[in-house]
Amino acid sequence: MRVNRQIRASQVRVIDKNGKQVGVIAIQQAQALADADHLDLVEISPKAQPPVCKIIDYGKYRYQQTKKEKESKKLQHQVKIKEVKVKPNTDQHDLAFKLKRARSFIEKGNKVRLTCMFRGREMAHPEVGRRVIQKMLEGLADVATPEAFPKQMGRNLSVTLAPGVKKMKEKKSESKNEAQKSGKSAI
Repeated sequence: MRVNRQIRASQVRVIDKNGKQVGVIAIQQAQALADADHLDLVEISPKAQPPVCKIIDYGKYRYQQTKKEKESKKLQHQVKIKEVKVKPNTDQHDLAFKLKRARSFIEKGNKVRLTCMFRGREMAHPEVGRRVIQKMLEGLADVATPEAFPKQMGRNLSVTLAPGVKKMKEKKSESKNEAQKSGKSAI
């Protein structure tokens, strides 16, 4: 963004401090108007023909812009990946507890990585770990979708779940309801 003497155009369209259009004038006249009010001439739209400049307090303008950026960053939710670890011989009650914990993470908007860790001779029967992971996937199917199939990496079998099945189901049911309503009105 160019300010005051940095503006290269010979003619500019000027907007004064009150937001009213002054018109197309020479850059020297526009700079004189800005200097008379002790403000800055700021190039708002450099690609327009002629470029559009506004008479404002540039320091105040930059301060407001940084304030808006900080405010928008505050409102953003960063998705974190939470991990829930199980073993092939994990008991039913413990699985239910870990399932409940994973559900709370997903409902908060975070991704969840389900990891089944194998130790020693458990590596000889990876299908047991796959069944445990599959049970957990079925338990979370109403609130999350797996991003990919479960993968075996060394001694761990893991899959990442992303939140959002609930929203997709709601959209599908809404579209079905709309289709039914439009079908009834046509009859």
